[in-house]
Amino acid sequence: MAARDTGENTKEPLAKPGIYLGRMVVFLILVGFLAFILFKQITPAFLANPGLNGLILGVLLIAVVIAFGQVIRLFREVAYVNAAARGAQAKRPPALLAPMASMVAARTGGVTLPGTAGYLDTIAARLDEGREILRYIAGILILLGLLGTFWGLIDTLSAVGGVIRGMRGGGDAGVMFDELKSGLAVPLSGIGLAFSASLFGLASSLITGFLELQAGQAHARFHNELQDWLMSGEASVAAEAAVPVRTGGAGTQELKEAIDRLATLVAEGGGSRAATLAMTNLAEGIQGLVQHMRAEQQMIRDWVEAQASRERELKQVLDRLGRERV
Repeated sequence: MAARDTGENTKEPLAKPGIYLGRMVVFLILVGFLAFILFKQITPAFLANPGLNGLILGVLLIAVVIAFGQVIRLFREVAYVNAAARGAQAKRPPALLAPMASMVAARTGGVTLPGTAGYLDTIAARLDEGREILRYIAGILILLGLLGTFWGLIDTLSAVGGVIRGMRGGGDAGVMFDELKSGLAVPLSGIGLAFSASLFGLASSLITGFLELQAGQAHARFHNELQDWLMSGEASVAAEAAVPVRTGGAGTQELKEAIDRLATLVAEGGGSRAATLAMTNLAEGIQGLVQHMRAEQQMIRDWVEAQASRERELKQVLDRLGRERV
């Protein structure tokens, strides 16, 4: 048993989310490098509508900070669980695992408390809530890009209408066409820049989507590893519960052998020393059998109490569902 516990403690049950943080950093570096290469082409597009494009980049910066925060917060949760698994002195549990502090403490003793699965579902819901803001920001970025496009199209069409209204009628057709061509040069050249907001909005949404994907993978890995570690306590209890039964069989066999040796010595008229030794072995066998029987009784009591606790929880859930239907 001690050897097994030592082996479990040497390996941390939860892995740190550093790999996802590294992917996010590398992706942002590549995006920055691409923006540096296309700086001359991006600058005129940004200056076409600096106010709206600046707002889009500001929202993107907020999304980046939130995404990194969603991954960085897992370091505290992972460190707390790993410290508890090593048997280190318990610190104040972080906000996410605060409701499960008792379950983490019980798991360090090899026991899985009833209701752990429900709390794991609650943690999964909280993690998903933290990423909902990123999905919302991605939608806002696309909306801002479309807003800039419509804004630019309205300005362009208004400028075209002004050029048409300013044309003088009754002149030579060639002169009128030249005036129209020169008048439309400015608004038509700006129609391409009117789509710059869509360019910035879609690119920012793409960046936000990748960061949200990495945060989601980090959250999923944390939840799965936490679930595997907490639920593995049930298997440990089941394996340990089988030990007294096998040991009890061995104690019964030892007791039978001791009785057989004592009966043989009595039948053969053995010496007192051999008889005393046989009686001693018989007494040790009886004592071991009694201890194993007590251990089995304790195991049965624990199992009955666990079943009763689960039945009470199930009854509470059914009562609550009945009240909600009424």
